[in-house]
Amino acid sequence: MSESGEARLKRWAETIAAAYEGRRALEEAEVRGAVEGALAELDAGRLRVAEKRGDEWVTHGWLQQAISLYFRLRTPETISVGPFEYHDKVPLKHGLERAQVRVVPPAVARYGSFLEPGVILMPSYVNVGARVGEGTMVDTWATVGSCAQIGKRVHLSGGVGIGGVLEPPQSRPTIVEDDCFVGSRAVLVEGIWIEAGAVIGAGVVLTASTPIVDVTGSKPHTSRGRISPGAVVIPGAIPKSFPAGKFGAPCALIIGQRTASTDRKTSLNQALREFGVPV
Repeated sequence: MSESGEARLKRWAETIAAAYEGRRALEEAEVRGAVEGALAELDAGRLRVAEKRGDEWVTHGWLQQAISLYFRLRTPETISVGPFEYHDKVPLKHGLERAQVRVVPPAVARYGSFLEPGVILMPSYVNVGARVGEGTMVDTWATVGSCAQIGKRVHLSGGVGIGGVLEPPQSRPTIVEDDCFVGSRAVLVEGIWIEAGAVIGAGVVLTASTPIVDVTGSKPHTSRGRISPGAVVIPGAIPKSFPAGKFGAPCALIIGQRTASTDRKTSLNQALREFGVPV
């Protein structure tokens, strides 16, 4: 009887975990097969490092382990692309025409990432393990870090930095859900979760510890790690005392919501006009 897909994935996960923890040698054929099989499935989009189940995102740590082991198994090779030359352990992604994506030179998507149909990469970078959803624009010099999960119809403006994560395994990657707009030079790292339809203004920096202050009510409400659906966010500062005195510490301000009664493009334009959000 042939092995089922579920049984194969379970075997791969157990083999990869054992190798990652040093209980099995990397040189074993079964270990190499599991690692290379996992990367091939990530590259084809049949597996993903993180997925939404209900209202929460679940991270598959064994796939992060597989990527880490993949680096250790490979040696650098010279990659020639027209006049460009690279020297790296991870190949470039292939089959872009078949995948129905547009990649503008010198944009790079590494093997082990997945681009859904309709993705446009201006000169930008998508790292191994990342996933970019259908119809999303990754604008010039934007970066999508390892294992980051970018939803459908997202716009990552010029110079946006989406952080990556491999270790420790099970760490949630940075997540940007469907229909979000991320303004120029915004930085999203350390597993920050941007929920659907949010507008992140230019220059906003969000880490796991960045205070996110909702100022839309009569009193400010502070949270961390997650931007609510449809929120309009700009850079801000809050007073903080130091030995040398009181200074402004960076924060993010939620100043409003996108309009639900209009389509996404109209809603975005309204948000930018009404709240004066720079892009």
